[in-house]
Amino acid sequence: MATPPPDASQSQSQVKIEDDRTGMLVPVLRRAFLDNLVSLQGKSHVTATVRDRFFALAYTVRDRLFHRWIETHRTYYEQDARRVYYLSAEFLVGRSLGNNLRNLGIYERSRDALAELGVNIEDVLEQEVDAGLGNGGLGRLAACFLDSMATLALPGVGYGLRYEFGIFRQEINKDGQQIEHPDEWLRLGNPWEIARPEYSVTVHFGGRTEQVPLFDGAGGFKVRWLPSEGVVGIPYDTPVSGHATDTVNTMRLWRARASEEFDLELFNAGDYVRAVEDKTASENISKVLYPMDHSPQGKELRLRQQYFFVACSISDILRRYSYNHRGLEQFADKVAIQLNDTHPAIAIPELMRIFVDEHGMEWDAAFELTRRTCAYTNHTILTEALEKWPVSLFEQLLPRHLEIIYEINARFLAGLRQDGADDELCRRMSIVDEGPPRHIRMANLAVVGSHSVNGVAALHTRLLKEDLFVDFHARWPERFNNKTNGVTPRRWIDEANPELSKLVTESIGPGWLTDLEQLRKLEPLAEDAAFRKRFRAIKHGNKQALAALCAREASLALDPAMMFDVQVKRLHEYKRQLLNIMHVIHLWRQIGRDPGRAIVPRAFIFAGKAAPGYAMAKQVIHLIGQVAQVVNSDPAVNRHLRVAFVPNYRVSSAQVIIPAADVSEQISTAGYEASGTGNMKLSLNGALTVGTLDGANVEIREEVGDENFFLFGLTVEQVRELRQKGYRPHEVAAADPALGEVLELIKLGRFGPGFGGIVDSLLGGDRFFVLADFASYVACHRRVAEAYLDQEGWTRMAILNMARLGKFSSDRAIAEYARDIWRVTPVRTNLEPR
Repeated sequence: MATPPPDASQSQSQVKIEDDRTGMLVPVLRRAFLDNLVSLQGKSHVTATVRDRFFALAYTVRDRLFHRWIETHRTYYEQDARRVYYLSAEFLVGRSLGNNLRNLGIYERSRDALAELGVNIEDVLEQEVDAGLGNGGLGRLAACFLDSMATLALPGVGYGLRYEFGIFRQEINKDGQQIEHPDEWLRLGNPWEIARPEYSVTVHFGGRTEQVPLFDGAGGFKVRWLPSEGVVGIPYDTPVSGHATDTVNTMRLWRARASEEFDLELFNAGDYVRAVEDKTASENISKVLYPMDHSPQGKELRLRQQYFFVACSISDILRRYSYNHRGLEQFADKVAIQLNDTHPAIAIPELMRIFVDEHGMEWDAAFELTRRTCAYTNHTILTEALEKWPVSLFEQLLPRHLEIIYEINARFLAGLRQDGADDELCRRMSIVDEGPPRHIRMANLAVVGSHSVNGVAALHTRLLKEDLFVDFHARWPERFNNKTNGVTPRRWIDEANPELSKLVTESIGPGWLTDLEQLRKLEPLAEDAAFRKRFRAIKHGNKQALAALCAREASLALDPAMMFDVQVKRLHEYKRQLLNIMHVIHLWRQIGRDPGRAIVPRAFIFAGKAAPGYAMAKQVIHLIGQVAQVVNSDPAVNRHLRVAFVPNYRVSSAQVIIPAADVSEQISTAGYEASGTGNMKLSLNGALTVGTLDGANVEIREEVGDENFFLFGLTVEQVRELRQKGYRPHEVAAADPALGEVLELIKLGRFGPGFGGIVDSLLGGDRFFVLADFASYVACHRRVAEAYLDQEGWTRMAILNMARLGKFSSDRAIAEYARDIWRVTPVRTNLEPR
């Protein structure tokens, strides 16, 4: 046989390799999976563990993402696209394998490929560890936004920190108390990230500044920063796939490393601890999300974290920009930086430092360029949650940035005074809080240095304009706008609730996955008895899955026939998990007094983490745990009432809990929740909301209809009026025997000692109006129980909740950001069909 010419042989080989790395058919996926088991895991199909199979499948998917990833970025550079850079302290992405399989459209094919090998794909998916990169709604919103940017083919990069140990892994001990452990999510490896040490950045801290003459004949000078230490930032990239598109964007996270990892001289002298001292101190920056900041050391570490990831990201943005541009004239035309809350607000003085000190720009031009580039999203109206840093800490860590902030503030205040502002207005609006002690107000800095300031729900934005930023809104009304949050239906319906997704697609087609408003087509089906029956059966199956999770993780048996009442979110007093558990105590007493009365059996399911330093929130978790023990062990009650606290709430457990919920508890004090996204996820999965007129609840109720929403509690205006008149919570308790009984039971130790402080805080001030809303909340739950008895009517309401929530897609939110704030347009990446 004649030997084929070299070029022909090479061509055949390339076709085969390309097919194995990029092919999407079942035989190719099976072959690629087996090849990855051998080549990357060093195992045969016979000897491979389930974890080996997870990595082999993840690498198989990753190969197909990489091909699109490279093409996406080539397209962006060729078209010199304007890009969005989303700076966030958190990206709560959860697990990635199932999401990427669905986005690529190869979930079923991969399932079939593995089934041919005798492998269950669900067993493989369960091996993935949730990425420990966030804690609550802020981080999950950021993850949804990255998903939507890729799905909409918008050029974007998410920048953050690569936390080695996340926030913490939560354990609930036998007494119901939260115990924190390191979240070692990287211990077994992460198949999705790629280290990019070639793009490392050195970030400086400390030192001093000096003035350097310019010898320009005018006595001019420039300022030079002489830092005393440096930390190296190493980027780790994760591909972010879009749904049914070839676009793959990037999440770039920074890991801190010492500029000199090891002092050999000290080591050889026997001083082993000091030999690695710098390494330990530097790497602490990317160890843990939100280190406790009650101590000076904790505050310093938090500020180091924020400046580190911002400085790395700004340097990287400038590097990307420089590929297509020499000067900075077009910087704001090609770069949009979104500050996700105040954590990255230090980007404003960092950009000014680079423009003025390193590029020699005039101050006014530099500030205008910075302002045109940056936009700020506010996520809270709680004044204590708005970051303020001691001036003394800034002087120690970032002396040049403090000078720049002073100059920004001085020019800003001069403009105010020129327009007639008095000293009191200047004091309120100043970036520097004169104290004592003096602090830098990061929210004020973000507003002054950005061209856009947005809230995340209509009510929240109104409160920003009328209250928190009222003075800034009066000066710059054009900067303020609303962008109501949304969630990605690919994660929160298609992946989390696949049977419901299948039912919806069978009924109205697949278009709803990228156009959630198409769910409106489900409205007529709420009157279809056969559709309601299938909808109910799916909910029951999801409740069985949640019951299995509670048995596994909370050691509690739940009957899926019970009404599942769910409150899952981080613990905070304004979110009022306390109100919920007080109602449970009330029900327990009611049932105990009359065990034979007809009652809707209910399981109250809690999940969420309390910040390690938040004593009251941890006390509430403890109370929930103790109440659960009493209720669940009471034979006269536990057939009708159960309480579960699911530990270590995370995205993967949310994907089990949310589809199973009958009732969604959205009970924050009116005026305190910026938006919420759990309310959207739960309603989209057919849960009915018990809620106040707070955050996005207001808009959800407007969409689904008053009759399909269980409203209770004071409004924002009533809260404000009651506070102004003088709220006396002890009088409320004295006037309500049921409430008084609950407080007495807690105070007297019926659920264990040590909870008197909770009662004292309620009677002594009740900042979040728990007692004021208790009676209304109890009455609301009576309406819920009555409605649940009519299962056909309840199912009809659940279907209408889902059908009318199309507005709350993160695709809609991102399209609004892109149109109104970022001014970016889609840039499509198109691969030839394979």
